[in-house]
Amino acid sequence: MTETSDFKAQPPEGIDAIGASSEGASLYQLIREDIIEGRLAANERLVITDLARRHGTSTNPVREALQLLRGEGFVTFVANRGARVRPIDQDFVRDIYEIGVLIEPALTRWFVNMATVEDIAELERIQGLIEENDFADTFRHSELDTAFHTVMYQRHYNRHAAELWWKHREVLRAVSRRFNFTLARRAAILGEHRELIAHVKAGNANEAGELIARHVEGSGRHILEHMRARNAARAG
Repeated sequence: MTETSDFKAQPPEGIDAIGASSEGASLYQLIREDIIEGRLAANERLVITDLARRHGTSTNPVREALQLLRGEGFVTFVANRGARVRPIDQDFVRDIYEIGVLIEPALTRWFVNMATVEDIAELERIQGLIEENDFADTFRHSELDTAFHTVMYQRHYNRHAAELWWKHREVLRAVSRRFNFTLARRAAILGEHRELIAHVKAGNANEAGELIARHVEGSGRHILEHMRARNAARAG
């Protein structure tokens, strides 16, 4: 298998993956992990001085981290009441992937009309790595899958749309990593990627846009079904 253990997907050019100081970015990752894993409970109040004490830092990096988390929807701010953890529930996931269903077809159609031979070769190269990995390493799959879609969106002129896609993609990746891919979803991902490449080669912009809408919705519904199953199991 091609060595991809060091592979790390990067955001579209010109978009800062984190957008904070190194200490603020590190805290952002730690606090986000605590929210996703439930160590910080839904609606729990986030006191800046308490978080600074817990992580052995000053209050400024904590403020940076909370603003980043607010931008991703993990944290809410209420006047005179401070920051609280937003529940990572089915509504949260649905809202994010439905925005993707609206944005990504437009990005994809533009890409198909602008794609070069080199773009297609890169899509095929990454897809080859995805198929070699065959979901054996889910982290590796996530990185490669993100890189596949970044090829299509990274040069789009609407940087706000590309940045929104990246931020929402990162949120869904963080939430979904707790769940395994079902056999049906694995087959759908591989098949839809290959079909998408074929549409790009043929210049079928509308067909590619329709396919990516189904692809994004399928991914979102896959996460929702896992969340429903987990909640049902907890309810006993």
